[in-house]
Amino acid sequence: MTTLASGTTASDSEKGGLTRDALTVLQPGFPGTTAPDWLLRRLGEGLASVGLFGRNIASPEQLASLTAQLRSERDDVLVAIDEEGGDVTRLEARTGSSFPGNHALGAVDDVDLTRAVAHELGRRLAECGVNLNWAPSADVNSNPSNPVIGVRSFGADPDLVARHTAAYVTGLQAAGVAACTKHFPGHGDTAVDSHHALPRIDADLSVLEQRELLPFRAAIAAGSRAVMSAHILVPTLDPDHPATLSLRILTDLLRGRLGYDGLIVTDGMEMQAIAATYGIERGSVLAIAAGADAICVGGGLADDETVRRLRDALVGAVRSGELPEERLAEAAERVRGLARWAASASSSEAGANSGSGSASAPAQAATADVTRVDIGLVAARRALAVTGADDFTPLTEPPYVALLTPVANIAVGNETPWGVAAELQRRLPGTETAGFTGADAGREILAAAGARRVVVVVRDEHRHPWMASALDTLLAARPDTVVVEMGVPQAPPRGALHIATHGAARVCGHAAAEVIAGM
Repeated sequence: MTTLASGTTASDSEKGGLTRDALTVLQPGFPGTTAPDWLLRRLGEGLASVGLFGRNIASPEQLASLTAQLRSERDDVLVAIDEEGGDVTRLEARTGSSFPGNHALGAVDDVDLTRAVAHELGRRLAECGVNLNWAPSADVNSNPSNPVIGVRSFGADPDLVARHTAAYVTGLQAAGVAACTKHFPGHGDTAVDSHHALPRIDADLSVLEQRELLPFRAAIAAGSRAVMSAHILVPTLDPDHPATLSLRILTDLLRGRLGYDGLIVTDGMEMQAIAATYGIERGSVLAIAAGADAICVGGGLADDETVRRLRDALVGAVRSGELPEERLAEAAERVRGLARWAASASSSEAGANSGSGSASAPAQAATADVTRVDIGLVAARRALAVTGADDFTPLTEPPYVALLTPVANIAVGNETPWGVAAELQRRLPGTETAGFTGADAGREILAAAGARRVVVVVRDEHRHPWMASALDTLLAARPDTVVVEMGVPQAPPRGALHIATHGAARVCGHAAAEVIAGM
C-alpha cells in the first residue's frame, strides 16, 4: 500500500489513476506571487490546472516568472485567470484595466473592434504564460437591478450579446488563450449575487431559448474551448438543482441539445450559492456527476487543505459508488485535452503573428492605425455617450472630483482604483478628490467642494436611491456639475455635461477625462 499526503492509503494503481484524475479536475488558487511548495508538489501528483487572482500578480514580468515556475514542474499546466478586462481585471488589479469591458464594447457594437480587443488582451496573457481565461461573460443583462453582472455584459439585447460573445471568443483564442464562456445558462436576469446566495431565474423555456441561450449557442459555434456554469436555480430547466449541479442543464441541455463537447468548468465552489447549501466537497462531487469537468476553487479558499478535501471527496465518492469512475476519468481527459490544445495553440502563436494563428483580417483592419497599446483607449473613446457637449467648455481650472462609491461586488473587488480623478489630476494639477456614500453625500460634497467646479462620478445610479438623492441635492445647488456614469447608464442623463463610459476601467476614466479637460 502507498500512503498519500493526507494520510489516506491507496494502491499504487489507484494513486496513478483514480487519485490522479481527482487532482486533474481541480482548478485551485493559492496565495502569494510565487508558487508555494505544496502547489508544486500537487502538480507533480496530477494537478493539471491553477487559477490566478489579483493577489498573485504584481507585474507582467513577475507573472511570466510565476507561470515559468509552474511549468518547470508540469509543462502542460493550464494557467487560468479571471481577466475580463473592464471592471473585472486581475492582470491590472492595482491600476485598473487598459481595456474597456464588455458593456463598452457592446455600446460601440463593432464586432471587429471587440475581436481586436480580445486578441490583444489574449496576446498579453499568453506573453505572461496564461493559457485559459475565464471570459467572456455571455450573460444578457436583462435585469437592470442585477448586482453582479451589469457592465460585465455586452448588453440587454440577446442578438448583440451573441455576436460580440462570438467575436470575443474568436479573438481571444486566435492569440492562443482558451476562452471560457460564462455563466451558463445565463446569469443576467438575476437580482441576487451568487457569491452571497442562490439566485433564481423564473423564465419559461421560450424566453430562455431566445434570450439566455442565444449567446451560448454563438460561443459554441465560434469554438469556445470551455464554458463556465452558473450557481443559479432555473426551475424551468431543473426545479431541484442549481445549474452547476444539474445533470439536466450540463449534460442534457449543454452537451445534448446544444451539442457542446468542450470543457465545462464550475464557477467558484466557495461561493455561498454552493458552499452554504451543499458544501464544497459535496458540491464538487455533484458537479462532476452532473457533467462538469473542472472544479474552480481558490478565490476565497486557497490552500493545500482545500485541494486535499476536494480530492478525497471525489475519490471517496467513486469508491462508494456515488460517482462513476468513468465519469471522473472522462472529466480528467477533457482537462488534459484542453491542455494539449493550449500547448499547440501557444506554439502556433509563438511561431507566427499572422495567418491562421493571429487575429482575422477584419480585426487587423480595426487596429491598422493604432498600436497594440492603444487599442483599449481607442475602444474606450468610441464607447463614450456624451450629453450636453455642445454647450460645454472644457475645464481649465482644477475641479473637485466626488466619487459616489457603492459597495463593490466580489467579482469586481475593492482593490482596483476607478474614476476620473487620477487622469484629471494629471491634466489639471491641483484637482482634489474624495469618496462619499449615504444619505448625506450631496450636502457633504457641496461643503467639501467650496467654490470649485464639481465633477461627480457615479456607478449604477439607477440601482442606488442614495446616489440619485445625492445627485438631486448636488444639481439643485450646482447645476454646472459634470456627471460621469461609469456603470450601466440606465438613469436619464443629467448635469451640465453627462458622460456615460459604460464601465469603470482605468482606460474609460482616461477617455472621460479627455472630454472634461479637453484633449
